[in-house]
Amino acid sequence: MNLDCGLRTRSCRVIQDTSMAVAASELEEDDDGLRQSCWANMPQELLREVLIRIESSENKWPSRKDVVGCATVCRSWREIMKEIVKRPEISGLLTFPISVKQPGPRESLLQCFIKRKRSTQTYLLYLNLTQALADDGKFLLAARKFRRPTCTDYIISLHADDMSKGSSRYIGKLRSNFLGTKFIVYDGLPPHDGAKMTKSRSTKFMGSTQVSPRVPAGSYPVAHISYELNMLGSRGPRRMQCIMDPIPSSAIEPGGVAPTQTEFPLSSGESFPSIPFFRSRSSCTEKSGPGNQRDEPLVLKNKSPRWHEQLQCWCLNFQGRVTVASVKNFQLVATPPSGQSGPQYEKVILQFGKVGKDVFTMDYRYPISAFQAFAICLSSFDTKIACE
Repeated sequence: MNLDCGLRTRSCRVIQDTSMAVAASELEEDDDGLRQSCWANMPQELLREVLIRIESSENKWPSRKDVVGCATVCRSWREIMKEIVKRPEISGLLTFPISVKQPGPRESLLQCFIKRKRSTQTYLLYLNLTQALADDGKFLLAARKFRRPTCTDYIISLHADDMSKGSSRYIGKLRSNFLGTKFIVYDGLPPHDGAKMTKSRSTKFMGSTQVSPRVPAGSYPVAHISYELNMLGSRGPRRMQCIMDPIPSSAIEPGGVAPTQTEFPLSSGESFPSIPFFRSRSSCTEKSGPGNQRDEPLVLKNKSPRWHEQLQCWCLNFQGRVTVASVKNFQLVATPPSGQSGPQYEKVILQFGKVGKDVFTMDYRYPISAFQAFAICLSSFDTKIACE
């Protein structure tokens, strides 16, 4: 009798505990489903547009925690964030500091502008956030001019108030010759696997805090810029040529690849790095070897302007992005190898022009990066008595 009551009591308790557990589980599932449905049921197109507008409106780089926080909201947010943090080549966005070292989008020009401060000889690069020629923008890079006895240096940094070569914000420089007719763009980090460093006095100033021990610090030439001398003083725009050393000429072909850095090996965690350091080797590096002929580097040249009879001046079509005539204005296109032609050689890869007293637009596309485009545009600011 007592044994039977004990079994009944125990079985009732088991059933009651099981029922409570099932009810709690169902309640928790319903709560999770409700929280998930609030975001999951939002149309993907609307969610994508909202997040992209929020990212584009920010005037500074997002921190790692903010990106991770957005990605953990729900599956829909995570998929959209994956699109935003892709390379500029694919997303057309500059989301993280490393984006300034990566090639721009293939199908369109990425619109930026440069502000010149004459008093401090400083140049600030911003990303356009609106269709206005010069809005507040998102700060990208800064450069400062330093005159030397035999040359001129433009130090390029990620921070407008930190122009030291030993700083972790230093990313490269532009150096001119005495006449201001030839320039070399140096990257502070190797632009591709196997890049050779140029020995210079500036190497000893590179502090140990700049890069990780596995990446050699120094000066790596990534572009050679030359301006044609104008000894006869003929009228017309400057003529220039840019040899992009690490970028193969095949990069502008369909399916062509340019070397892409995927990480700033800085000590700061805000750069949101990815691994490995290089996404892929340069086509030059891959093709060089026994039995293979090294691919020639990409060469950029001025797009030929046309003479406007009514205006009595040389004209280029900047699609409304340039409003003031200036000898500094230019458009660069790829130089086709002998015997070759195609629409890829008509596309403007970089254009630069004046819109105000100290404001200039800078638009670029694949296969050059914002850093390379900025350095090329800086060469146009330098005085060139023999070229004008």
